[in-house]
Amino acid sequence: MKGLFITFEGIDGCGKSTQCELLRNYLESLGRDFIFVREPGGTVIGEHIREILLDKKNSGMTPRTELLLFEAARAQITDEVIKPALESGKTVICDRFFDSSSAYQGMARGMGMDFVASLNMAATGGLKPDVTFFFDISAEEALARRGKRGEASDRIELAGLKFQEDVREGYLELAKNSDGRIVTLDATLGIEEIFEQIKQTLEGRI
Repeated sequence: MKGLFITFEGIDGCGKSTQCELLRNYLESLGRDFIFVREPGGTVIGEHIREILLDKKNSGMTPRTELLLFEAARAQITDEVIKPALESGKTVICDRFFDSSSAYQGMARGMGMDFVASLNMAATGGLKPDVTFFFDISAEEALARRGKRGEASDRIELAGLKFQEDVREGYLELAKNSDGRIVTLDATLGIEEIFEQIKQTLEGRI
């Protein structure tokens, strides 16, 4: 039986990584067979691409180069890790997947949502998540959270507040047209309250 493919999405600072960790702990407590991966990365090749993408020294990277690098890393992790795990019946939790490219490069970078969607399908061979959790929060609140944590900004996070606002708009557009695949969560709620909603959504599926 094919495993369940779960992805987590949102602008930088939305809290999705915290929820990923909670879900991992929850699945461990249930004794479920699962793997956790992140994008870009998750493979030797993908991690090298991640370094290039996030390095602040690469400020001259064009939007098209950025998009194609993301898709290359995505193709590698899909073929090398995600598909084999799903085919063996494992649950796969992925911190970001192709919706990120649609929102970040398609909307915020102006590459076009339809164009990016076609590249997403080419990179994944048509693989789509079974359920995607989108953690919705304003760009201002997300920026404040990152500031409180004292995190150093990477190349993409340095794109600014307007960029993050455009990314959020991209996610909202995707959620509206996802036929229920994307579950929008209010990321301003408490951590446990959000996780309860995640568990309720996944009830009977894991």
